[in-house]
Amino acid sequence: MQSKVKATSSENLETTEKNGLHSRNPHRFRYDFKQLIASCHDLSPFVSINQYKSETIDFANPEAVKMLNRAILKHYYKISFWDIPQNYLCPPIPGRADYIHYVADLLASCNNEIIPQGKSIKVLDIGIGANCVYPIIGTQTYGWNFVGSDIDSIAIKSAKKIVSVNASLEGKIDCRLQTTSSNIFKGIIMPDEVFDVSICNPPFHSSLEEATAGTQRKLKNLGIKEKTKLNFGGQNTELWCKGGEETFVRNMINESTEIPTKCFWFTSLISKKEHLPSIYHALRQVKTLEVRTIEMKQGQKVSRIVAWTFLNKTQQKEWQLKYW
Repeated sequence: MQSKVKATSSENLETTEKNGLHSRNPHRFRYDFKQLIASCHDLSPFVSINQYKSETIDFANPEAVKMLNRAILKHYYKISFWDIPQNYLCPPIPGRADYIHYVADLLASCNNEIIPQGKSIKVLDIGIGANCVYPIIGTQTYGWNFVGSDIDSIAIKSAKKIVSVNASLEGKIDCRLQTTSSNIFKGIIMPDEVFDVSICNPPFHSSLEEATAGTQRKLKNLGIKEKTKLNFGGQNTELWCKGGEETFVRNMINESTEIPTKCFWFTSLISKKEHLPSIYHALRQVKTLEVRTIEMKQGQKVSRIVAWTFLNKTQQKEWQLKYW
């Protein structure tokens, strides 16, 4: 099924440019805490008035951040139940939504600028995490079906619970445990499966020490002086891997060469601009037929999506006609 929504980014341009979020991202405005509390009353105790006379929460309080996410998911995505185990990553939803909307634009660019919607569109989320946020946004916004993989069994158990408790998600998100931590696609994609796009937010840091230092900087920026353990903002496998995001994505590129026709677009977030030359070099080495870089902005933070495909223009058209 195809959407009649054009993949335009021109509407609400003035508002969008204030913080750089995608024009279809419903979170590009300031949080309306009255609306969020109306949808999730449990958020109310965490909301206070700041020095600028605006409603806010204490973003240094993990419980407040989790409750805010719960309210956002309930208000915007009709998720009745959402929770994560203690010390697991509680992601900022606006940035996660941006990735999904830019992926929709990527698919639309191969479909006469019409975003393909519905369950015929299959997305692979590498590293679904305990929060299941990317699949929630994708299924509830565009009706896509997802497979989510993770090497953490607790994360998979948590994501499965979120899916099973919310009727609107059942049958749309399949959570799979990656039993070999060095593999990315192997053991996850079944022989008879194809995916229209794969997404990934790779572990950012290259070591436990680097991740710990990064967490302490984040805590300092939030005004927390005392030392707090690393898991304030995520499990080790969510935050770091040997070689960091550069090595992870290069491994993903190499493994994608083994399944060139099983996925239309392979994509990954790249947080550090200095990693791009190495990643572009890896993509040239494996002879990808098309590479795109999509820049995303959220306030002062800039990241990008790198997308690649092994399908030529004829194969892309055949894919569109067959699956969309």
